[in-house]
Amino acid sequence: MEYLSRVPRPPLDGLIDDLYYLEGAPPYARLTLPASPAALLIVNLGAPFRIRAGTDIETAEYADGCVVTMPTHAWEFGYPLQTRSVGVHFKPWGPAPFLPMPAAELCDRPVTVEQVWGRPAIAELRERLATAAGPHEMLTLLEEELMRRLCETAGLGLVRHASSVIAATSGAVAIGDLRVAAGVSSTHLAQRFKELIGVTPKRLARTHRFAATLLAIDFAEPIDWGDVAGGAGYFDQAHFGHEFRAFTGLTPTRYVEVRRRFLRDHPGHVLDGWPLPTD
Repeated sequence: MEYLSRVPRPPLDGLIDDLYYLEGAPPYARLTLPASPAALLIVNLGAPFRIRAGTDIETAEYADGCVVTMPTHAWEFGYPLQTRSVGVHFKPWGPAPFLPMPAAELCDRPVTVEQVWGRPAIAELRERLATAAGPHEMLTLLEEELMRRLCETAGLGLVRHASSVIAATSGAVAIGDLRVAAGVSSTHLAQRFKELIGVTPKRLARTHRFAATLLAIDFAEPIDWGDVAGGAGYFDQAHFGHEFRAFTGLTPTRYVEVRRRFLRDHPGHVLDGWPLPTD
């Protein structure tokens, strides 16, 4: 597969981790993505892909692309045999200036790009992307589209600062301390977070803590789950196990089995340990 990414210019870099281009045959048919402190926008230029946003939700097909605000549980992404797209890896608060609705309305409910930006706009953008000279020009076109759509968003500074503190502490900061430092009420802080990220500060902190814990595990080595739970500050191993199932949809033991199988089947494949290939 061909993958190209770059960090956008200011002020988009305060909202976005990177813009990316992806094309080719994926080495796996389906990914399980644990709940993570991030959001995503995909503009699809190839065959439709499929998303299942939860175990109690049916799989849906996305032809033009999708927008995913910060999820609260694992979700599945199914690739076509050949895929081609450009996309945006947002910071948790990143989609807010580009959405016509509160982020909470999209929480665990991926929508098409058409539902967010309208059919004429996304059709015109996809046509320009499809006829671009190459991946670099495509990323420039996507960046220009985002710059054009960037809007002033009430409360963004507050949410961005508080979220950055949560991230810097891997979710260990007391939410009450954030409220006091910001000089706002708990209700106001929670409302702003739900409007701009889709979840409360407490939920974001839980997600950061779990993400940091999972990413620190070396799956090639024996794992002592009691040590992992204790080192991450969980009350006990049972509490950690409950969080693990809530965030990944799998028990720790099953997660390790699937992850190690993928590493055996795809030696040398670079994957950062967060998405979990399941096919």
